[in-house]
Amino acid sequence: MNVRELLAWGRQRLESHSAGPLEAEVLACKSLGVSRAWLYANPGSQPDDDQQTAYRGLVERRVAGEPVAYLTEVREFWSMPLKVSPDVLIPRPETELLVEIVLEAIPRAAQWRIADLGTGSGAIALALAIERPGCEVHATEYSQAALCLAQENGRLIAPGRVRFHHGSWLSPLQGRFDVLVSNPPYIASNDPHLQLGDCRFEPADALTPGRDALAALHHIADEARHYLRPGGLLAFEHGFDQGMVVRKLMIELGYSGVVTRTDLEKRDRATVGNFGG
Repeated sequence: MNVRELLAWGRQRLESHSAGPLEAEVLACKSLGVSRAWLYANPGSQPDDDQQTAYRGLVERRVAGEPVAYLTEVREFWSMPLKVSPDVLIPRPETELLVEIVLEAIPRAAQWRIADLGTGSGAIALALAIERPGCEVHATEYSQAALCLAQENGRLIAPGRVRFHHGSWLSPLQGRFDVLVSNPPYIASNDPHLQLGDCRFEPADALTPGRDALAALHHIADEARHYLRPGGLLAFEHGFDQGMVVRKLMIELGYSGVVTRTDLEKRDRATVGNFGG
């Protein structure tokens, strides 16, 4: 098959996917090691047998539901090409809202201490480090495999800008921080959404803390009080139906100025508050 024929086959196999035509091209770029512009410019070129086999394999894995990000091993977040794998949650556009909220609170020339708790691929920590170069940015991760991937992203995207730590949530950190931010697991383990879409392939412990969907958020909000400087900011991402309960939880723990922000679809998505000061 030449490139034109191979793409036609891929589009046909992926016709049940809303982004099938685009995904066929993206997977071809991965298999052939070329750009989309090259595909358009060379429709008559004939990939070798290994390339065709690789392409067919990726397409069939996509037909089976495997996320494109895991197949291509990359996902863009905050204009950064992050390496991803099944060891980490796939960075989502909604999480960029959390980055925006935190950046609003940090002056451009600030020299604050910031920590991203449960960093996964390193998405949040690296975005903050790039946007606020004067700040000292830390990131923690319990999964050794995820931590290694985050460190690799750090070396590729912002060398030396983020200090990565192995451990659960706040436990590896020392000293006080001006900002603590986290996108923790917040889906109950019995939620049927875990059996749908990309969630089926993502690491379970990055999605759910167990039957109590708020367990991780509660733990972090409680412990963060011992790590925040007076008036320091704690910012969470959470489920669209959890805004009210997360605000209540934070207020009960002594946080002030607690507010919930909505995403582009006007759904509760992130809650922030200050402690002490």
